[in-house]
Amino acid sequence: MKKLLVASVLAAIGTIASAANYGIVDMQRVVESSTYLKQQNATLQQTVKPNATRAEQLQSELQALQEKAANAKPNEVQQLKTQYEAKVREMNMLEQTVQQKVQQTSQLTSQNFTTRVQQAADQLRKENNLDLVLNKNAVLAYDNTSDLTDKMIQKVNATK
Repeated sequence: MKKLLVASVLAAIGTIASAANYGIVDMQRVVESSTYLKQQNATLQQTVKPNATRAEQLQSELQALQEKAANAKPNEVQQLKTQYEAKVREMNMLEQTVQQKVQQTSQLTSQNFTTRVQQAADQLRKENNLDLVLNKNAVLAYDNTSDLTDKMIQKVNATK
């Protein structure tokens, strides 16, 4: 049964490929070459940098409090414990804030990038009079003359 299904799928793909004009795009290269994604990543890093710096500072302060508590007098221990807990809460809030920012930014960036890629693929399809633009990773074999990756990279990077 599995062999029959695989044979049917391969036959359908072969029929589509032989009947259609197609272009191939290496999406991994498009992602790696995207100026938009690089710019978004740099912006995100700058946005979370103050929180990362504060987290490093808190980490040092926590370590110092632990060392202090190890040598503290019994009447100082409770005060150090209270300070330590407050810093741990601040650290947790910072981590949560950074995680939310990264998640929100990643989701928005992904949506925008997907839209850019879809628009560029449609433009390439129309400009080259193609029926299909396929992802290189989804194709078993293709003619290298059908590779539109460089054109796709240009179009995605040109999108504003």
